[in-house]
Amino acid sequence: MKVTEENFNTIMQQPLPVMIDFGATWCGPCKALAPRIEEIEKEYEGRAIVGTADVDECSDLAAQFRIRNVPTVLFFKGGQPVDKSVGLVAKETLAEKLNALL
Repeated sequence: MKVTEENFNTIMQQPLPVMIDFGATWCGPCKALAPRIEEIEKEYEGRAIVGTADVDECSDLAAQFRIRNVPTVLFFKGGQPVDKSVGLVAKETLAEKLNALL
């Protein structure tokens, strides 16, 4: 799911845990992480919301959550950030963090 500044609040109102990958089109590690995010999105369909946000398009969100490095994956529960992962990490690492919120 593409996360934008326009749909962010709607996403946060959902009862499911949310995982958002903050990245950029010019970022090599972000491109390497993208297939892992897509796999997780499919595997957790109906149990969690998984999305991606381009920091250049969502500069206000990136500033709000103090995204300094990309990729940064934020995990939300009840609309609040509860965990994060910075850099290129294994799919299993992200799945473990998401599982902890289910």
